[in-house]
Amino acid sequence: MTSLPNPEHLSVEQQRGILTRYTAVLEGNFIYWMTGAYLAVKSEEARSIILENLHEEVRDCHPGMLRRFALAADAIPTDTDALAVQRDLTNVRLFIGRLQAVPIVAMMAFFEGFIQKFMPYLAELAARRGSLEREYTDVHGICDIAHSQELFRALASEMMLHAPNDETDILEGVNLLRALIQSIVQGPAPNSLRFEHSNGSGRTA
Repeated sequence: MTSLPNPEHLSVEQQRGILTRYTAVLEGNFIYWMTGAYLAVKSEEARSIILENLHEEVRDCHPGMLRRFALAADAIPTDTDALAVQRDLTNVRLFIGRLQAVPIVAMMAFFEGFIQKFMPYLAELAARRGSLEREYTDVHGICDIAHSQELFRALASEMMLHAPNDETDILEGVNLLRALIQSIVQGPAPNSLRFEHSNGSGRTA
C-alpha cells in the first residue's frame, strides 16, 4: 500500500488506467480464483468458508457491482488494458489450475486483505474522475475484513489436515498476485504491448 502513487500526482489517463486494469482483472477472474480454492481444499471448515464467500459473490452480483463502478468512472477496460495485465494474469490463472490448496488459500486470504485496504484508494481515483458511485468500494471495504479473517481460518484448517512439505512454496500464489497488482497499478512498460497478426506469408508482423 505504501508504494501506491499519490492520486494527486497522477494524470487523468493514469487514474483511468488503474481503474480499468483493476476491472479487467477482477470482474471476470475473482469468482474463478475462489472456485479453484473451493475445488482444491479438503477440510470441511475450509470448504464451508469458501462456499459462503462464493455464495455472497454470486448472490449479490459483485461483478455487476464492479461494472457499475467502472461505468460511473468512465473506466471500462479496452483491449489495451487487458493486454497490459495479460502475462501476470495468465500466471495466476495457471497457478490456480494446479489446485494446490494451501498456496491458493494463502493467496486468497492475502488478496481479500489487500482489497479491503485498497478500496479507499480506488474510490478516490473514481471520485477524481467525477464518479459518485460507491457501492462496490463501500461493500468491499467492510465485508473483506471478515472474508480475510475467515480465509486465514481456512488456511489453518488446511495446514492441519495436509501440512506442506519442504518443496511447497506456500507464498507462490501471493508473489504471483503481487506481480499482478503491480501490473494493475503501474501499467505496461514502454513498448511492452505488441499486437501480432498474420501478414499472409506465415510470419507475424
